[in-house]
Amino acid sequence: MALLEVNNLQKSFGKTEVLKGISFSIDKGEVVSIIGSSGSGKTTLLRCLNFLETADGGTIVVDDKTIFDAEVHKKLSDSQKRQNRLHFGLVFQSFNLFPQYNALKNVMLAPTLLDTASKEEIREQAIALLERVGLGDKLESYPCELSGGQQQRVAIARALAMKPEILCFDEPTSALDPSLTGEVLRVIRGLKDDGRTMIVVTHEMEFAKSVSDKVIFMADGVIEEMGTPEEVFENSKSEKVKAFLSDTKF
Repeated sequence: MALLEVNNLQKSFGKTEVLKGISFSIDKGEVVSIIGSSGSGKTTLLRCLNFLETADGGTIVVDDKTIFDAEVHKKLSDSQKRQNRLHFGLVFQSFNLFPQYNALKNVMLAPTLLDTASKEEIREQAIALLERVGLGDKLESYPCELSGGQQQRVAIARALAMKPEILCFDEPTSALDPSLTGEVLRVIRGLKDDGRTMIVVTHEMEFAKSVSDKVIFMADGVIEEMGTPEEVFENSKSEKVKAFLSDTKF
C-alpha cells in the first residue's frame, strides 16, 4: 500500500493554471525526484502538499487517510489543518532559519511551540539531529556564522525534528556554491539509507539519477513522464524530456 497518494491535484493563480491534475503515489522509504524546467509547477506542487498553498481540486492521502480533499478542506478546523500539515516536512531552497536563534534553538523551536515532549527531550533530540547532519560542533552558532551548506543542514535537522512521514526538499542546493552542494547531497543520501520517504525537487540530474527510486518530469503543469531513473534518463519516450535533458549538463 502506498504511503502517499496524490490524486488529480489542481491549482490556479488567477487565470493561470499551474497544476492541471497531478496524480502519483509513493511507497514508504521511496525517494522521488521531481525535475523539469522553471515554471513547470514543481514548487507549487510541494507547497500544496505542505499546505503552504491550498489546492483548488484533488485529494492527498497519507497512510490510507485522506488529509486533504478540496471539496471539504474549508470545513476543517484550524487544529485539523495543523495536524494534517505534520505529515510533511519541507526544506526550503533559501534555508529560512531564524537569524536571532542559534542552530540548536532553530531546531528546537517548532517542537517546543507544539509541546511535543519535555524540553529536555526536545533538546536531546535536536542535538542528536544536528550531530546526524554533521553539525554537532555548531550547536551554539548563529546562521550568520554558518556557511550556506551548514545552514541548509540545520534546516534539514529542523524539518526532521517534527518527525514527518514524508520529507520534501525544494531545490535544496540551488542557493549554494558548487563547493557546498556536495555536503547537503550527502546528508540527503544518508537519509535515504535510513529509509526516509522523500520528495526532492532538484536540478541536480546526476544526484536525481543515482538516489531516486522514481523520477517525475513535470512540464506545463502536468506530469509529462514518470518512471525509474533508467526509464526517464536513458529510455525516455517524451520529446520534452529528451530536449530538457539534452540542454542540461550532467
